[in-house]
Amino acid sequence: MSGIKVILDKCVGCGLCLKVCPTQAITLEDKKAIIDLDACTLCGACIDSCKFQAIEIVRQTIVKDDISAYKGVWVFVEQRNGVISSVVFELLAKARELAKDLNTYVGAILLGYGITDKAGELIHRGADKVFVIDSQALQHYISENYTSAIAGLIGKYKPEVILAGATTTGRSLVSRIAVSIYAGLTADCTGLDIDKEKKILIQTRPAFGGNIMAQIICPNFRPQMATVRHKVMPESDNDPSRKGEIIKESFDVNNQDKRIKFLDFVKEAISTVNLAEADIIVSGGRGLGEAGNFKLIEELAESIGAAVGSSRACVDAGWIPYSHQVGQTGMTVCPKIYIACGISGQIQHLVGMQSSKIIIAINKDADAPIFKVANYGIVGDLFKVIPLLTKKLKESPKELANKD
Repeated sequence: MSGIKVILDKCVGCGLCLKVCPTQAITLEDKKAIIDLDACTLCGACIDSCKFQAIEIVRQTIVKDDISAYKGVWVFVEQRNGVISSVVFELLAKARELAKDLNTYVGAILLGYGITDKAGELIHRGADKVFVIDSQALQHYISENYTSAIAGLIGKYKPEVILAGATTTGRSLVSRIAVSIYAGLTADCTGLDIDKEKKILIQTRPAFGGNIMAQIICPNFRPQMATVRHKVMPESDNDPSRKGEIIKESFDVNNQDKRIKFLDFVKEAISTVNLAEADIIVSGGRGLGEAGNFKLIEELAESIGAAVGSSRACVDAGWIPYSHQVGQTGMTVCPKIYIACGISGQIQHLVGMQSSKIIIAINKDADAPIFKVANYGIVGDLFKVIPLLTKKLKESPKELANKD
């Protein structure tokens, strides 16, 4: 295991290491440096500053596999009660692009109980091979059991890349797998590509509060793993003529975590259209002024069968539940039409909705950043504009709802 220690015989208590420690993990006691191991990040700044070679880092040595033996771009198939999440079809489309550049195959990992018949659907959607583990122990998602099953598949078949949706399930599962097999993982990606010269996965995600887009690589270990935001990529086509291979594996019940038992799944009751799947979204921002004014957004959304979205500011203020939040720390959406009402358009919000086909902005500030990405903009008081727009749409709702 990696760690850091002070060689007390060499330490003179000069304090140079205290000045450079970015986490303030070092203190002096009896003229000797003491390191708080819980606060230390093993950055090595203290070692570079020490003139007496009194600090050393011991790093765990990992024996690397032959990464040339890893082949295939795999997609984790998230499903509930046999219904496959649409993010899986988005990932299969991207997996086909990546596999083409890597000259390899597309695999799908299908876990559950009574789900073998879903393998054909995955092949029609782009998978060349479907790895199926159909076991009653996997009927309900329990991260420990799913991790054990998938880690076993990875050890046997050695995939080069593994993708999963950046959903609650995907995030909890893939991080556990990465730790268990000592692989790199990039979370919440909005873009994936292949370095065609080095044949490695380039994973793009927002960083530093969404102010930059970082490109991350994992060159030394396999598989390369990433979770990808929902609705940032198009779905794969459904081709019933596609052929593929179904590979059935078993789950060793001895690996089942007996400490955890599934009791029930309580689904959140949402009165509006599901935000991630909505074709039209009407979102409100800080410009609404108070929680009660969200009724304007709800009435406009209801008039065209849209979902209600929100900026983070409204969620933080307690005006609306987090499940409606669009943006970097909320949900990424890609509707046909996105109507932003009283939203200034900070980068954190734009990251979550800028791939919408048509963006309509309503804001009294003509210089608001939202207008830079909007296809159509209305500069005006939303308290006057929205009621007029709602009235017009109630009279002829198909004009907007049918617009492509």
